[in-house]
Amino acid sequence: MPRDSSIQSFKQFRDLVYGFRLPKIIFSALELDLFNMMGKRKWTISQLAKQLNASHRGMEILCRNLASTGLLRKLQTGYQASKFATTYLQQNSADYRGDYLALMQRQWEEWSRLTEVVTTGIPVDSQEPETPEYRRSFTWAMHHRSQEPAQQVAKQVSLKSARSFLDLGGGPGTYALAFVQNNPHLQATVMDRPAALEVARTLAKQASAESRLSFQAGNFVSDKIPGTYDIVWYSNVLHIYSPSENLKVFRKIKRALKPGGRLIIQDTFLLDPHGLRPLETNLFAVTMLLYTDTGNTYSLQDVRTWLQKAGLSRTRIIRLKKGTGDWEGQLLEARRPI
Repeated sequence: MPRDSSIQSFKQFRDLVYGFRLPKIIFSALELDLFNMMGKRKWTISQLAKQLNASHRGMEILCRNLASTGLLRKLQTGYQASKFATTYLQQNSADYRGDYLALMQRQWEEWSRLTEVVTTGIPVDSQEPETPEYRRSFTWAMHHRSQEPAQQVAKQVSLKSARSFLDLGGGPGTYALAFVQNNPHLQATVMDRPAALEVARTLAKQASAESRLSFQAGNFVSDKIPGTYDIVWYSNVLHIYSPSENLKVFRKIKRALKPGGRLIIQDTFLLDPHGLRPLETNLFAVTMLLYTDTGNTYSLQDVRTWLQKAGLSRTRIIRLKKGTGDWEGQLLEARRPI
């Protein structure tokens, strides 16, 4: 069923509800550590079953389904991990996305508590204080998610006249790093929690970009935003907060922007008059319900209203090339008046 189509038949309803099957098959393979164990060699089902202490029948059916997704290659005598699997799902690969895989596995379990959260309005982890270890793992996961989109966006958004750039709530600084790599005269600051900035510093060092990136620890909702900037980048942060909290942040951003400076927002926006589409934007609102105290997803018009109230003007949409960037491939820009 197309993602943005309404259900018109029971078959469509059934197919939609049974969409959990392939994801669960993949998660079972991850729980078994199947991809890491396989490496690049060829395996028979008997060898796999023995190595993983699994049933022959269970392993045969699991592998057959994984091959149907392209995660395994079907051979005459067995199976082999696909190029995608060896690149992203195996620990010895430079492109291994382990922290993001762990995040998805946690969310699989936590989404089973949705009815409880809808009833109480209390996030799933409200009783568990966040640890630096969790924040570091989550930050690495966000880097894994953003690597390709960040490069795509940085190549399309012109910052030719800008010299100073703030990645507000930037986590690993993936976007800040992409922008400085594509703009030789740009100096960037990443503001976020200390544990997140540990990851950002590691990535900057790996990219030999320490001289062009600086780091500001702090909570920009409750603390002042230090410094003044030509550009403030607010990517995938808007949805974490309530309308009033975002308005408060926008007012702080105005003070942190130089006259004529630009705020550029990347997020997932509701685009139809009834607030029902895109479907992914509404689904992401459920993620915010599960994991934040006040988060949600919002319409472009709502955000433009908050920007106006904050004293930021000349809002416009920056459209990216189809299939590039994050979410729907569009950014929202506003300026501090001169």
